[in-house]
Amino acid sequence: MTLTDAGSRLSARYWRFRWATGFATVGDGVFAAAVPLLAVAVTHDPRLVSIVSAATYVPWLLLSLPIGALVDRYDRVALLWRAQIVQAAVAGVVAVLAALGQAGVPALAITAFGLGTCAVVVGNAAQALLPDLVAKPLLHRANGHQQAINTIGLQFAGPPIGSLLFAVAAALPYGAAAGSFALAAALLATLPRGGPRHRPPMGKAIADGLRWLAGHRLLRTLAILLGVNNFCGQLANATLVLLATQTLALSPQVYGLLLAAAGIGSLLGALVNARLVERMGALPALLAALVTNVAVFAGIGLSPNAFVLGALLAVNGFVTTLWNIVTVGLRQESVPSELLGRVNSVYRMLGWGLMPLGALAGGLVAHALGLRAPYLVSAGLRGLALLAAAPVLIRAVAAARRPEQR
Repeated sequence: MTLTDAGSRLSARYWRFRWATGFATVGDGVFAAAVPLLAVAVTHDPRLVSIVSAATYVPWLLLSLPIGALVDRYDRVALLWRAQIVQAAVAGVVAVLAALGQAGVPALAITAFGLGTCAVVVGNAAQALLPDLVAKPLLHRANGHQQAINTIGLQFAGPPIGSLLFAVAAALPYGAAAGSFALAAALLATLPRGGPRHRPPMGKAIADGLRWLAGHRLLRTLAILLGVNNFCGQLANATLVLLATQTLALSPQVYGLLLAAAGIGSLLGALVNARLVERMGALPALLAALVTNVAVFAGIGLSPNAFVLGALLAVNGFVTTLWNIVTVGLRQESVPSELLGRVNSVYRMLGWGLMPLGALAGGLVAHALGLRAPYLVSAGLRGLALLAAAPVLIRAVAAARRPEQR
């Protein structure tokens, strides 16, 4: 059974999926703003704050491969809505703990790990499901829509809501997040189920995904580059809340607006980057995004005030969205459908698995060298990684242009 509608329009099933994504990412955005604020209310030690951030991403390192195999073995729709139900329950637990004044660093780290585990399921299953909902020629458009709705929820709407609700009462943002996750689960449960899938032994399933990605030079290079960049991103961003509230003396509400500035840049990128990719070509656009990211991270580390910081976060959001649209589309077009969950899981394990280590490193760097240092260190590391990956990317650009010239 195929879920793809014929024609040039995105199907009604896709739009239900998009609305579910919207509700879920609002919950994610609320949580993303409220958790560090609650952690800072408990402790000002950057090392402890970074532990909470790291706990969110540890599941990508530990659980991504087996979850990717499950995504290719079982119904992806069912995995999605069940994971969202668990996220709603975890957010509800945090709301109760915050209301009782029991949400210390250990409790926040444990709940962050739980939400991160569900995020591994949702992230892998959603990317693998999209080609079943959308005809292949429309994937770039659909990915652009997904980036837009992700941005609105995760960066533009969710963080200001989370920070404003936190200013009223510590428990409120977590209750709101629980409601958003529950609404997403209800919408996802209305999507039709996929057909039966081949279920090879778990070990062989994981090995097939590893083998496929290892044999694809461009995607393998992008996965490793993503891992380094995400390590650097977490190294820098894990203590952003301290840079904003202590170094620049901003209020929690203004911190939420800074995150919204990043969201505005990401939203603008989601709206125009698909056309930018069509005009520039996918890989040249990718190279431009990577170079810009290096400069932006250096600028954030030197930001003198909230206005400069907000503008640079917006630029970072724009080029990060450009990276996502190009690389997600490349995987969806290149990887066979029956392997997509497993290859995505390997790719994202490499890409996201170092994020908890980056968050911990960011806490140590900030503690030793000051709260501006993580962004400057990250800019240097990103620049070195780009130089190392540039030969493979440049050859891929040349290979993509040769058929056009012929």
